[in-house]
Amino acid sequence: MDSSAVTACVLIIGNEILSGRTQDTNLQHIALTLGQWGIQVREARVVPDVEEIIVDSVNEARNGFDYVFTTGGIGPTHDDITAECIAKAFAVPLVTHPEIARMLETRPAPPDVMAARMRMARVPEGASLVDNTTGGPPGFRIENVYVMAGIPGVMKAMLGSLEGKLKSGPVVRSRSVTAFLGESTIAQALAEIQEKFPDVDLGSYPFFRQERYGTSLVMRGTDEATLDATLDAVKSAIIAAGETPQDVQHG
Repeated sequence: MDSSAVTACVLIIGNEILSGRTQDTNLQHIALTLGQWGIQVREARVVPDVEEIIVDSVNEARNGFDYVFTTGGIGPTHDDITAECIAKAFAVPLVTHPEIARMLETRPAPPDVMAARMRMARVPEGASLVDNTTGGPPGFRIENVYVMAGIPGVMKAMLGSLEGKLKSGPVVRSRSVTAFLGESTIAQALAEIQEKFPDVDLGSYPFFRQERYGTSLVMRGTDEATLDATLDAVKSAIIAAGETPQDVQHG
C-alpha cells in the first residue's frame, strides 16, 4: 500500500438508493473528480436512513481514511437525519448556523414551510460550511468529514467548491488493452505479471462482442514507467496466447 496516498471513503445515505427507486450517479463523479485531485476513493458504502448505522459508518470511515464524503439526507423533511447523525458521531450539539438561517429567511414562506426549511440550517457545532454555488443552502464540514447534498447537480457544485482546498497525493494513472481471449487463457500469465509488479492494480474484465469473447485488461498505478512496463508484459502475454493486442490506451 502506497503510504503517500491520500484516501477517501464515500457514504451514500438514503433508503431511496437501497430500494432501487433512485439510481445513484454521485459516486462516479466523486471518484473521478477526487482521482484527478490526487485523492483515491478506496471504499464506498450505501447506508439507510437509520441513525445507528449512519453514526457507526461515519465513525469507522473517518478513522480509517483521510477524508469522508457523504451525500444525501440534508434536506427539510423528517427523514433527512444526516446532520444530526454527524453531530452524534462527533459527540457535539446540533446547532442552527446563522449564515444558513439568514439565507433561508430571505425567501418568505408560511411558518410551517419556514420551519421545515430551517432543518437545512442545522449543522454540528464547530462545523464550517461547504459552498453551494447553485444558490441553495450549503453543505458542511467537520474535521475530515464533508457532508453534501444528494441531488447530483447540487452535489457537484459543493464538491467543485473544494478544488484546491484538500490535501492530495500521487495521481493514479492507467493503461488498458483489449484482446479477443477468454480470461482463463491468460489467467496464469496475468497472475505472474501482477506478482512482478505489485504496485500496479491489474484488472481483467471480460466482454462479448462481434460474436466473440474477449478481455479488457486495465492497469492502474502512480508510476508511469512501471505502468508502461506492466503494459508491455501484458501485451507480450496476449501475443504469446496467439492474439493481437487492441485498443491500447493511456490515461
